[in-house]
Amino acid sequence: MVKILFVCMGNICRSPMAEGVFRRMLDSAGLTGQVSVDSAGTHSYHIGAAPDSRGQTTARRRGVDLSALRARQVTVDDFVEFDHVLAMDRENFEHLLALCQDDQLRRRIQLFMDFAPDLPEREVPDPYYGGPNGFERVMDLIEEASQGLLMHLRERYRLR
Repeated sequence: MVKILFVCMGNICRSPMAEGVFRRMLDSAGLTGQVSVDSAGTHSYHIGAAPDSRGQTTARRRGVDLSALRARQVTVDDFVEFDHVLAMDRENFEHLLALCQDDQLRRRIQLFMDFAPDLPEREVPDPYYGGPNGFERVMDLIEEASQGLLMHLRERYRLR
């Protein structure tokens, strides 16, 4: 089984939205039994909290239910457990690199937007301090990068 971890700062906005979107894509593609998905935050601000209500509303409008998800913090064990650790932005990417001391495991850490090479954005912006439009834009970026990630996984792991 291929294991994917989406990571943002607090695990209440971007990474749970990515987890929900990617779960839906895997389900639609019939790959749920071949790929597992989780999300976490680099900081401990919101451990145990549900995703931000604005993110849940945005996701729900697009057919994604985030209500069962709860925030957790990234652990060193996650670098062993997950095949791909996908940071939403450069700051969290750098934090993950600092946390992971094993050079082999560091190769698993990537920017999520690297899977959307046709878009100019290289980071998924944090919508927390903005309005609902920020969550819509984040969802657009997540959906695009998720399509690219799914294609990558199909090719790399020969998923059918």
